[in-house]
Amino acid sequence: MLLAGVAAGIINAVVGSGSLITFPVLMAVGYPPLVANMSNSVGLVPGNFTGAYGYRHELGGQGPRILRLGAVSLAGAIVGAVLLLKLPPGAFTAVVPWLILLAGALVLVQPLLRRALDARRGAPRSTDHAAPLFAGVFGCAVYGGYFGAAQGIIMMALFGLFVSEDLQRLNGVKNITVGLVNSVAALIFIVVGQVAWLPALLLAVGSTVGGYIGARIGRRLPPNALRACIVVVSVVAFTVMMLR
Repeated sequence: MLLAGVAAGIINAVVGSGSLITFPVLMAVGYPPLVANMSNSVGLVPGNFTGAYGYRHELGGQGPRILRLGAVSLAGAIVGAVLLLKLPPGAFTAVVPWLILLAGALVLVQPLLRRALDARRGAPRSTDHAAPLFAGVFGCAVYGGYFGAAQGIIMMALFGLFVSEDLQRLNGVKNITVGLVNSVAALIFIVVGQVAWLPALLLAVGSTVGGYIGARIGRRLPPNALRACIVVVSVVAFTVMMLR
């Protein structure tokens, strides 16, 4: 469990979808799906923020963006966590793999899409305030509060499409927004859910170390290499979830 936490922390900091490692491990050692999901959300929170700390230089000057997207993420996370407690298990399983695959495809073609959008507007500019961005981030946060595997991939696809910014700087923002989503969901699960504390604590220790290591790795990747990692992980995530 500790090693799974380290691996998930690394993957989450670089790309996202570390839950595809830790959630099956929790299931394999005997925890039911709902308890595994809640314990996983609690255990991975520290790694999100050590990953964000590792990207602190890239986060410089992005305070207003972080506040806007963070507020939207918090609202979506509350909705998602409540849905997990109220809806039947597996309510999202049919659509989630395809959503992850679509996000990976969007990241792959993001440079072409950005150029096409900029050409239509006449000049490159950010659309941080665009309603589609806020709507997409809210939907991603709802999904993250509900289940969370590969929400980082979906978030990066949205950022790359609607925000004119360096991919590494966006990855730093992604670590914060995903961390906020997981924090809200974890708090709700601790108060009214069922958390298996021993594996959650082991995951927390492992993800704390892994998040910092992952940030050091991710910051050294050129934009195209980072984009390739996101696409590869999205395909793996799609395959794993389809085989469940």
